[in-house]
Amino acid sequence: MKYFFPWFLMFLLLACTPPLATDYNNFPFLEMDIEHLQEGYTQGDFTIAEVTQAYLDRIVAIDEKGPVLNSFIAINPEAIRIAQSLDKERANGNFRGPLHGIPIVLKDNIDTHDAMSTTAGSRALKGSKPLQDSEVTKHLREAGAVILGKVNLSEWANFRGESSSSGWSGLNGQTKNPYILTRNPCGSSSGSGVAVSANLTVLAIGTETNGSIVCPSNASGIVGIKPTVGLISRRGIIPISYTQDTAGPMARTVRDAVTTLGVLTGEDPKDSKTSASTSHALNDYTPYLKKDGLQDKRIGLYTQPLHINERVDALVYKAVSVLEKNGATVIPIDQINSPKTRDHSLQVMIHEYKDGLNDYFTSLGEESPIKSLEELIEFNKQDAVELKYYNQTYLEQAQQSEGMNSEVYKEALENLKRLSQQEGIDRVMDENNLDLIIAPTGSPAWTTDWINGDNYHIGSSSPSAWAGYPIISVPMGEIHGLPVGLSFFGKAWSEPVLIEAAYAFEQKTQARIIPNFFKTDAEVK
Repeated sequence: MKYFFPWFLMFLLLACTPPLATDYNNFPFLEMDIEHLQEGYTQGDFTIAEVTQAYLDRIVAIDEKGPVLNSFIAINPEAIRIAQSLDKERANGNFRGPLHGIPIVLKDNIDTHDAMSTTAGSRALKGSKPLQDSEVTKHLREAGAVILGKVNLSEWANFRGESSSSGWSGLNGQTKNPYILTRNPCGSSSGSGVAVSANLTVLAIGTETNGSIVCPSNASGIVGIKPTVGLISRRGIIPISYTQDTAGPMARTVRDAVTTLGVLTGEDPKDSKTSASTSHALNDYTPYLKKDGLQDKRIGLYTQPLHINERVDALVYKAVSVLEKNGATVIPIDQINSPKTRDHSLQVMIHEYKDGLNDYFTSLGEESPIKSLEELIEFNKQDAVELKYYNQTYLEQAQQSEGMNSEVYKEALENLKRLSQQEGIDRVMDENNLDLIIAPTGSPAWTTDWINGDNYHIGSSSPSAWAGYPIISVPMGEIHGLPVGLSFFGKAWSEPVLIEAAYAFEQKTQARIIPNFFKTDAEVK
């Protein structure tokens, strides 16, 4: 009974006493990972229901009161019932796997067929109830995960209009950065990143089209994996781009993220992209968690995001030193993509958006509150909140487009694939005989500004996003109390290689820092 005495007493104490304003991290399961939760379940130190209740209480104390992070859109009213059922299964000798009884949250563009709505943060979809679980949700339920709730996001996954503020939605308002509350959480998987970092959950599922997993992982000091497009089914996820969209796990450690990744993979006949994963997908990526995973790796250092913030540069060069001391060879590379790639990607996204959204609205059936993209645009025009701070340019451009049957789309798609893959990442890696590429994930979080919108300084997600290739962000250090991540990316289906390098780097650096919910920059010591 290794953990029984201290954990049991602390659990009882915290269940009866609300956290003090200066003691939000006095939590019995603070930073606890999957392995130690499973050990506690096995030894009888605590039950799944007790852990679930502790997290639900912390959500109230941290997210709704106290710092008011505003990361949750909805709490799952069935969470305790589900936890109790999973406890009974364990007691009867039925262990579903590593996620059995592990708390998780879903970005609110991922369908659940239960008491919770799926809204994309839009007031237009308030109360919208999908007719079935997404494939991702299905996998998680089968694995025994406890879905605590749905979390906030940049509305419509940050593809509605210009000058948006990441983490803001018309339905739920602004999610705050847990390190300094006036700072931005990045997006679009804002609530996913914040909830994990603030220990409101163990795991989260985010989605990414370009940067929407890795950027909030950077801002919230956690690990985010955006896999190769097609490794995870997108069925039941509110879409932007058939070419670039994917879901992915977010966690406080590489091991937890990798453990979750294996649960989510699998071919889905209703998502044709997954057919390409048949010979590549694994159900278990944990064998690639190697402490010597940097040995003999040839790594490209993508230098384009450097020379913007000297303190970020210093962290990168410190990281390079760690890589080299642990057996890697690092080669600078200054250019991956043609400048034209971005324009082709935008064209593809605009055209795919129209067809994707209309198909999604149809999937909701007769009870769907919105029947078409045209209706959504009109709803926003009439609503008092939706267009208060920024416009809906991308929705309008999508509506005006000819969709995926147009020659404009087909030409843009062909150019995008060629420039991002064969003449982009593939070319650079082949010419330099690289195993993977690294770059700073982003800069320290900027100040939230609803009037001017986001103030990005550094980003490195685009090469992998345009190509549909995998990327992993891992904490590498902090600047004035704000975390900064290092990204590892490479060719299609290179998750095992990236995991080896990312895990080894994490184990050597241990750069994850726990947020303290400072109100302003001035409070940071």
